[in-house]
Amino acid sequence: MEIRTDKAPAFPTILAQARRSGNLIFTSGTVPMLPGQKNTTGSNITEQTRLSLQNLSCVLEAAGARLDNVIKVTVYLTDMKDYSAMNAVYKQFFKPPMPARTCVGVKELALPQMRIEIEAVAEIPRETNESGPVQTRRETA
Repeated sequence: MEIRTDKAPAFPTILAQARRSGNLIFTSGTVPMLPGQKNTTGSNITEQTRLSLQNLSCVLEAAGARLDNVIKVTVYLTDMKDYSAMNAVYKQFFKPPMPARTCVGVKELALPQMRIEIEAVAEIPRETNESGPVQTRRETA
């Protein structure tokens, strides 16, 4: 099932913002753009990371999940020197237990000013019953 929301940038018709398969959500790369805009927003990696993660959160919410349901993240950076600054923002959005993550340095992204793109896989939480959640996915040992 395709997932779409007006709260995050829409992609060309060749891409879905996300797809649901069973209880998993697979997002396309979220980027530092505002909904309805065609240009990158944010002049530095801190601003671009924050906006990309906010967009990721909106797509997940449209699918019935949240950032704390994310089990795997892939981050694409055009400059690995931005790694520490990206991590500082990333830690504001994700809390332990942290999702698995891969960070890849790439030559360029879709737009010249774009410094980051983030994609994720999330698990939709199980239904709740009258006494609360049946099971929480992100439990610590």
